[in-house]
Amino acid sequence: MAERRVTIGWAEGLHARPASLFVKAVTSTGVPMTIAKESGTPVNAGSMLGVLTLGAEGGDTVILSAGTEGAEAALDRVAKMVHEGLDELPAA
Repeated sequence: MAERRVTIGWAEGLHARPASLFVKAVTSTGVPMTIAKESGTPVNAGSMLGVLTLGAEGGDTVILSAGTEGAEAALDRVAKMVHEGLDELPAA
């Protein structure tokens, strides 16, 4: 299982618009992922409801995890997006 610990770069955290951008990006990778706050229960990173229930704020550290083929590259891209607060998934 590959993991990335990343600090959320969006000031508003994973709420509303950033959460929507995040879920769309995760889904577009084609790699199933989970996301969790430190010491929290992982949720499906491709689920808007799951991501919103985290209550992740700007500056919080989250853990992204995936265990399928292509996980390393997909996690790197999503982690960069989250850390830098980007509006879209960076190129591979």
